[in-house]
Amino acid sequence: MAKNTICLWYDKEAEAAARFYAETFPDSAVGTVYHAPSDYPSGKAGDVLMVEFTVAGMPCLGLNGGPAFKHNEAFSFQIATEDQEETDRYWNAIVGNGGRESACGWCKDRWGISWQITPRVLMEAMAAGGAEAKRAFEAMMEMGKIDVAAIEAARRG
Repeated sequence: MAKNTICLWYDKEAEAAARFYAETFPDSAVGTVYHAPSDYPSGKAGDVLMVEFTVAGMPCLGLNGGPAFKHNEAFSFQIATEDQEETDRYWNAIVGNGGRESACGWCKDRWGISWQITPRVLMEAMAAGGAEAKRAFEAMMEMGKIDVAAIEAARRG
C-alpha cells in the first residue's frame, strides 16, 4: 500500500468502480480485493469491503461503507487530455456508463465521483494569462464537454 492513498467511499460497488476505472484509463489497475472477515453495519462476512486500485497512476482505496456518505464536487479527478479524440473517449466512457454530464468539462460517473476531463490546450490558455486566458475561460463557461477546436479558436481571438 502506498504511503498516501485516496480513500473513496462507495455504498457497495467499490470493486465495480475500480474495474471500470482500470478499463477506462491508462496506467490504472485493480489490486488487492479485501473481504470482510465478519458482518459489519452495511454488509456481511465475505462481502467485498475494500479494493486497492490505481487511476492514471494515482493510488486509491475503495471502501464499501454503505449509504451514509455521498460523493460531491468537492472532490474530483482531473484527467488531462491531449486532443478531442481522447477527451471524447473519456467523457463518453464516463457518461455512457450511467454517468451524467455537467458544465465546464465536468461529469460524474455512475457512482457519483466527479471527473474533470480537461484538454491540455485549455490549461495552456489559462496559464498564458491576459486576453487569451479570458477568451478561453469565457468559451469554456459555455460548454459541457470541452470542445478543443473552440478553445483553440478562442485563444487566437
